[in-house]
Amino acid sequence: MDAKSWAEEAKFAGEKFQKVNLFDSARMFCDIYCFEPGQEQALHSHTDNDKIYHVIDGEGTFTVGAESRRLEAGWTVLCPPGEDHGVVNTGSGRLTVLVFMAPHP
Repeated sequence: MDAKSWAEEAKFAGEKFQKVNLFDSARMFCDIYCFEPGQEQALHSHTDNDKIYHVIDGEGTFTVGAESRRLEAGWTVLCPPGEDHGVVNTGSGRLTVLVFMAPHP
């Protein structure tokens, strides 16, 4: 069994948020995104891919299309194909987000 602890895999850096791959296949990927306070993933979109953000630690502002919401641990967000989406750590501590994308870009 291939099993990983997100807490042991998490990596943070001062210059920009970090993407840490947990699992990768021809059909999908699963990463954790690690944000220090104030760091962000700029708005962007994927033409043919669904993306899911799941907040596992901390809080931040998530944007999908024209809507932005401040979310904390336990919340999950769907980013449909073609919709701009991004994340900003607007909290005072670290933000860790579990990310799934399918099909694999």
